[in-house]
This record gives sequence, C-alpha cells and structure tokens, in this order.
Amino acid sequence: MTATTSASNQAGAAESAPVRIPLIGDPAPAFKAHTTQGPMDFPKDYAGKWVILFSHPADFTPVCTTEFMTFASMMPEFQALNCELVGLSIDSHYAHIAWLRTIKEKIRYKHMANVEVTFPLISDVKMEVAKAYGMVQPGASSTEAVRAVFIIDPQARIRAVLYYPLSNGRNFPELKRLLIGLQTSDAHGCATPADWQPGEDVIVPPPGSCGTAKERVEKPDADAYALDWFMTFKKLPKAKLNMPAAAKT
Repeated sequence: MTATTSASNQAGAAESAPVRIPLIGDPAPAFKAHTTQGPMDFPKDYAGKWVILFSHPADFTPVCTTEFMTFASMMPEFQALNCELVGLSIDSHYAHIAWLRTIKEKIRYKHMANVEVTFPLISDVKMEVAKAYGMVQPGASSTEAVRAVFIIDPQARIRAVLYYPLSNGRNFPELKRLLIGLQTSDAHGCATPADWQPGEDVIVPPPGSCGTAKERVEKPDADAYALDWFMTFKKLPKAKLNMPAAAKT
C-alpha cells in the first residue's frame, strides 16, 4: 500500500466516522473562532455565565432569518437571566455581515423591524466547531448544520441538548422556559413538572428511605403536598425565584 493510498483511506474513514454529539453533563467542547463580534475563546470568554450555543443551516434563508430576529429581540431577557447567546453556521464572515445588515435594513417579521443582531455569530466554514458539537448530521445535510441548541451552565457543562430539522423553526419562549427551569432546579433542589411555568409548584426529589416516604405522606411540610409517597409538590412563588423584571417572566 502506498503512502498516498493510506492517506486517502484515512481521510475516507474520517469522513464516514459517526457523528459524535456531546452529551448532557459533558464539558462543553472548547474552541477558538472568529465571529461577527470579534475573536472568541470558548468557553473561557463566558466564565460564570450561562450560554445558549445554537446553529442554523445557512445565511439568507427565511426560517433562519425569523429565528435570528426573534432571538435578537429576546436577547435582553436572556441576559437578565445571566445567559448569553452565540450563533453558528457554516458560512463565511462576510456572508454573516451582509445577512445581518439585510435583516436590520430590509426585513419586517410580525412585530419586529430594524432588528440589529448584536450577539456573536461564528464563521465556521471548515465545520470545525459544528463537527465538535455534532451539528452536521449527514442524514439531513453534509454541508449545512441542523438547528442545534446547547444550553451550557456557568461551569461550562452541557445541561440540555435540542435538535430541530432544517425545515422547522425553534420555539424560543420554550428555550427560555427551559433555561429558567434549569436555574430553578439548581437553586432550589427541585424538579419541574410538565408545562411548568415560573411561579407554579415544583416537584420535591423522591424520598430515599421508607421512613421518609411515610413521613412525606403523613406529615408533609407546610408548603408541600403529597399525591403519593413518590410524588410530592411544593409551593415556589415567582418572588422566590429572584428573577429581574427584564427577564419578563
């Protein structure tokens, strides 16, 4: 086997290797990149903050345009929750700039117009970041990123992963609700039930012993109530979440 053949086989194996998606609880893969807001050293630049890192398929596409306008309009609400936004696509830096200028100068969608996107948008022409985060999925496209979302905590750990197909835009109020839910679980040692909204009752972790299970049912805490030994809720008013008004919850 010649050196050329060996190199070709290795390249082919690398291209056919399965997509590795970072999992919940994993450290967020580190990278350095060029963005519309300057150079980025991730996650170092975001120490102590939550981050929503998300990808979109391509600049100058309609679904992505509606998503960027929505995210940019909601950015102050996320920042009030100590969360920064970072976008990515497999496009050039200059394509990003041209697209964002077009959004501000020409596009009106729903109640939004003259929207300026000020969060960083990563130029990832070589797909280095996209591949590190499993954003390129060959079954959907080998040249475009799917609509991936990674919620990353202040310790640079991945806490939630969501994927949407190329054809369907994301639900941004749901991303915000999930972020608040994660922060609430961390701060209050609880879980949140289906369709939970800030201010609604939360779930107490299941008891770890028979004695605790019996006590929960027979003598629940003043602000708690048990539906059964394994399912206890407690009151957690919105005021106790200490969220700033700018979060608009």
